[in-house]
Amino acid sequence: MLEEIKHVQATADLLHNEQQVEAAIDNMARQINSTLAECNPLLLCVLNGGIPTFGKLLTRLTMPLSIDSINASRYQNQTSGGSIDWLLKPQTPLNGRTVLIVDDILDEGITLSAIRDYCREQGATAVYSAVLVDKILDHEKPISADFIGLTVENRYLFGYGMDYKGYLRNAPGIYACKDSTS
Repeated sequence: MLEEIKHVQATADLLHNEQQVEAAIDNMARQINSTLAECNPLLLCVLNGGIPTFGKLLTRLTMPLSIDSINASRYQNQTSGGSIDWLLKPQTPLNGRTVLIVDDILDEGITLSAIRDYCREQGATAVYSAVLVDKILDHEKPISADFIGLTVENRYLFGYGMDYKGYLRNAPGIYACKDSTS
C-alpha cells in the first residue's frame, strides 16, 4: 500500500499550493465573520476530512462560538462512495442554534446534504456550510455550500484533509491524481 501511496503522491498534479489554500481560507473566514457575527454559531467539524479546514478557520473567526463534530462517511478510505455510515453525531444540542458545517470538499453533495438535513431535524434554526473545495461536476448537486474556498475540476483530489485511500490528508496543497481511475 505504501508503494501505491508514494506513486500517487509523486505523480500528482499540484492544483493549489499552500499559500493559495491559506489565502482561500482567509477569504472564507472574512465572509463567515461578516455573515455569522451576531449568530452565536455552533461549528460542526465533519470528520475526518474537515479537520484541517476546521482548525485553520477556527483561529480566524472572531465571534463567540462553540464547536462539536460529526462523522457521516460514504468513503471508508475507498476512492468511491457508498451509503452513508453515521459514525458520530454531535453531543451539543442543535435545537435553536445556528450551525456551520465545515468540511473539506463538496463533491457529489450527498453527505453534506444528509448532514444539513440531520441538523434541521434536530431543530437548528439556521444551517450554513463551509467547504474548502467545491468540485465542478456536469450535473446539479443536492446542496451548494454557503462559503467556498476554492473551485476545482472533477478529478480525484488529496491534501488539506482530502485523502487517497486514507492517506495524504496532510499534503500541504491541493493535488489531483494523474490517473483518473484512482
